[in-house]
Amino acid sequence: MANLSIDVMINGDFELPSEETMQKWIESAIERDTELTILFVDAEEGLQLNSQYRHKDYATNVLTFDYQHEPVAVADLVICVPVLIREAQEQEKSFEEHLAHLLIHGALHAHGYDHMEDEEAEEMEMKEIKALMALGFDNPYADREYVLD
Repeated sequence: MANLSIDVMINGDFELPSEETMQKWIESAIERDTELTILFVDAEEGLQLNSQYRHKDYATNVLTFDYQHEPVAVADLVICVPVLIREAQEQEKSFEEHLAHLLIHGALHAHGYDHMEDEEAEEMEMKEIKALMALGFDNPYADREYVLD
């Protein structure tokens, strides 16, 4: 089993699951030793970071700054809590279910997975589905046709 080290930082007044719970969620997806710093931010900081690093004029749900994929995956994840809350409501998911998905998604980026091309996206999404379903969460891509092995 791969080792996971997380450091959680919170820039705001947010109710979050325990670090142990978030660690368990991420561990369901990692393939090698992983070191993550997870920063939870408000909409203003989320907008500023997305604008600065992706040149997009909106706050996004998760940003992954992946520094190294092997032999240890090392990355910073930035979760914009207000976007997470809005998306969870729109998708009729619990806050925890959507947060687990975003943490797994970011951890997979830290491992070098991406979703720019269809084939890459399918591989990454399959890994997300398997990890989330193993945790007892629903398939976040239920509207798409995937065959789980």
